[in-house]
Amino acid sequence: METDAGQIDQAVDQTGDEASPGRAMRVAAALKAKGGDQFAKPGNIIEVKFVKGESLSLTASRLLALMILTAGGDAWEDRPHRMRKADIRRGHKGNERISDMLEELHRTLFAVDDKSWRGKKATLRFSLISRSREESEEDGGEAGWIEWEFTPDARKLIQASETYAVLNRQAVLGFRSSYALKLYELGALRLHRRQATWKGDMQALRAALGIPPEVYADFAQLRRKVLEKAKAEIDQLAHFRVEWREIRQGRTVTELEFRFEPKGAPEVIETVDELNRHSSGREARRDGSVETMSVAAAGQGKISAPTKVLPKAKPEEKTFPRGSLHFGEDELLAIGRAYGGGWDINMIADAYREHMGERLGKLRGAKMVASWKGFCEGWVNRRGRP
Repeated sequence: METDAGQIDQAVDQTGDEASPGRAMRVAAALKAKGGDQFAKPGNIIEVKFVKGESLSLTASRLLALMILTAGGDAWEDRPHRMRKADIRRGHKGNERISDMLEELHRTLFAVDDKSWRGKKATLRFSLISRSREESEEDGGEAGWIEWEFTPDARKLIQASETYAVLNRQAVLGFRSSYALKLYELGALRLHRRQATWKGDMQALRAALGIPPEVYADFAQLRRKVLEKAKAEIDQLAHFRVEWREIRQGRTVTELEFRFEPKGAPEVIETVDELNRHSSGREARRDGSVETMSVAAAGQGKISAPTKVLPKAKPEEKTFPRGSLHFGEDELLAIGRAYGGGWDINMIADAYREHMGERLGKLRGAKMVASWKGFCEGWVNRRGRP
């Protein structure tokens, strides 16, 4: 599911020169030539901010991703790009009109920091699509095509982009939340950096994800309706996991820091299997329940309504172990590796036991996991990296 970014970078470095576009387009060309579901989206396009009050719907966001995939390494060129309407329909419900998605892309404004003609700090606002043509239903129908061109401002950003995110087509089309899709792109962009994090205040978060200012004004609502749902979808469909830390002033959340961690091989296999399944029942599988169909007696030819089978009750939640974390404590070991800054995990665990003392025996389940994660982070903050 995940492409070796190092091999791609080495290949594009061998073919790049001063006249060529940035690394993002060279990687996009290499992935398109390779075939498959992976494609590169330029970091400069992922990081453009929505103008206040603007955002893209989920369907328009998916269409834009398909446009980037189709254009490949030619997205920066001043030329039209073409895609079959049937390829778009595969990622959308049949009653969604392609013309509505195109019109939404035309009218949505994005913003980037820029310089004015006097060299002063300025904000550049622009659209991504300059023109498009859609073959009419009577002429083309499902066999028809669309044609579009990126705006000069969009092409300039695409050409200059040295950063990129390797995305999976099936994952992009599998998301049911536009916020989850946007956070997936941000995570894929940062996943292989030295610090695989994104940090910003509430205004920056809304601009990055396209959350209107009047929506989810209460952070508890935003956490429940946006962040928790986005995390659940990303953890199920992406090749990485996401966590976040809430930074407060008093009782008010002022900033958020997201951390993106690659999945291990067994989890990646599970993710690939999930992407190959039908989307029906995906939410039930994510929540830990499954939908089953019971067939009526042979000869009647009837199928009963779906029934949900709830997950078995969880056993008593574990306490922090006394011995090495390397034996049967996969979750705690993974947390130590992710947040322990490269220190020996059992050294941190011993210090944690000493620090908690008698309190450790009473700490269980999710609270214990959160306490352990916080201690690992604090260890690195106090001691730095080895």
